[in-house]
Amino acid sequence: MEINKTVPILKIEQFDHKVSSHDFYSNTFENHLKRNESIISKPHSHNFFLCVFFTEGTGIHEIDFNTYNIQPGSVFFLKPGQTHFWDFNSSPKGYIFFHTQGFYEFNFVNASLSQFPFYFSIENPSILNLSDSMIAHFKYLFHQINEEHQGDEVYKYQKLTSLIDQLYIDLTRYYTSSIPVIRKTSKTYLKALENFHAAVEKHFRAEKSVQFYADQLNITPKHLNRITKATINKTSSDVIKERVLLEAKRMLVHSTHSLSSISELLGFEEYSYFSKTFKANTGSTPFDFRKKY
Repeated sequence: MEINKTVPILKIEQFDHKVSSHDFYSNTFENHLKRNESIISKPHSHNFFLCVFFTEGTGIHEIDFNTYNIQPGSVFFLKPGQTHFWDFNSSPKGYIFFHTQGFYEFNFVNASLSQFPFYFSIENPSILNLSDSMIAHFKYLFHQINEEHQGDEVYKYQKLTSLIDQLYIDLTRYYTSSIPVIRKTSKTYLKALENFHAAVEKHFRAEKSVQFYADQLNITPKHLNRITKATINKTSSDVIKERVLLEAKRMLVHSTHSLSSISELLGFEEYSYFSKTFKANTGSTPFDFRKKY
């Protein structure tokens, strides 16, 4: 019988048993690494939102098969479900915090994490490199969050959400001035794109036609394509295909499923078609891709 080895999905309580009722965790990165190296040294994912800021250290950070350089001033943002791991060349220092969606949104009636471009869509980059002149400002904000979390003052969690909101706003201002993002379009289109991404996430294994997702959103395939072209400059079919390919890569590298089983689990009737599609879009066969890792 084949045993499926999957990427571990980490939860906040695995890092700090005291925070389960508040769904928040913060630490200096060096302490975080020292205390949790055994569970974060290999590829893993989370069921929470994560933000990390490096003040020292170099290395690489791989997020869903995209490799980013770590340097002083690097800020990374991860959404639930993304697979990542670190590989450091020198000792890192900085700050890290993570929280559930509810921790942030409970305190803001008309706000959501999706208003911030780095959490709105995985189409937007997961990294922001701060200029030298901005590092001190953001170091102070991250330090404030960590100090508040480590203390036990009255209204602690109200203040934490307020500090996080301030940080996310300042990061968004710098992010949108430094990186081309998909937010420069109508709110209607952005909401439709968000709903499209959610539908793809739910159904991509079984459904790969644009017509299906257009029906889910009560719009025509032509209009859905117009939305994706206007917001992320991709066709609707590209979005579906890229999600399927990402899952294929995750399963090839992080599971022991056979190639034919992966093909079947991803909704392909024939392995030959899965292999042909994978190679056409990655340049490697599923077998060769797995062998590289």
